[in-house]
Amino acid sequence: MNKTGLGKKIINARGLYFLLVVPFVYVFIFNYVPMYGILMAFKDFSPRRGVWGSDWVGLHNFQRFFTSPNFWIILRNTVGVGLYGLIIGFPFPIILAIFINHCFLTKYKKVVQSITFAPYFFSAVILVGLMSQLLGTSSGGVNILLRAIGLQPINFLGSAVIYPHLNVWSGVWQHTGHGAIIYIAALAAVDPTYHEAAMIDGANMWQRVYHVDMAAIRPIVVILLILAVGGLMTRLGFEKAFLLQNPLNIGTSEIISTFVYKIGLGTMGTRADFSFATAIGLFNNVVAVILTLTANKIANLISGEGLF
Repeated sequence: MNKTGLGKKIINARGLYFLLVVPFVYVFIFNYVPMYGILMAFKDFSPRRGVWGSDWVGLHNFQRFFTSPNFWIILRNTVGVGLYGLIIGFPFPIILAIFINHCFLTKYKKVVQSITFAPYFFSAVILVGLMSQLLGTSSGGVNILLRAIGLQPINFLGSAVIYPHLNVWSGVWQHTGHGAIIYIAALAAVDPTYHEAAMIDGANMWQRVYHVDMAAIRPIVVILLILAVGGLMTRLGFEKAFLLQNPLNIGTSEIISTFVYKIGLGTMGTRADFSFATAIGLFNNVVAVILTLTANKIANLISGEGLF
């Protein structure tokens, strides 16, 4: 296409391009302009002198983090809970989507989909409140039941061993229904004749699920898996981890996002250290980018269906 023809097309569609101005300006102002704040990670930031006027310290803040006694504990917790959540949580939306796709009872299918999708709309505060009502030591429903049958109550919310399971499985309950939507949409586009041909060839339901359904959604599974691996250290979120955190489970509940919050606001008995907090957050994001690129490279080598 010559430049003249392209120019004419742009002029003819100028209304559509004009509509792009507002979202473009929004993204530029709120997503790209604040990126200059990354400079704080390399400076001894002073609010009085600002980002540009603060003294340059290079990689000092990163060295502080890497040599901190908390570094390996926080990294272990973040990676451990993130990997646990990835292994447990990733297959559930696929399983739910396949189950709903093969369910022939329309009303039952809609009920199941609605029930599993509803928890996604619960905020972290509501979710943790429900967990407290259910698992609280004194008034939690589970411990009331344990006492009724003669067993000792369990401090679910105050156990460092139990915390990762609470975090991960509550996330599975909350996000499975929402995560299944994209798989349900992909399965709905599968030609029914593929299943009919497989049945004629003698394939049972499990064989049809593997050779027809999984084959159809494999590209989507690979892409979402790459994104999930990239978000391994960021997918935990801050709100739920912070709300579930207490002095008894701090050994496994302290992750990078909660540590950044405490350092940045000075809630750990020290002054607010914006530079140190920015350096830790930048480290977390750099690792996320590296994980995404690595997972994408492996996916391209194995299946040829990476993001790019």
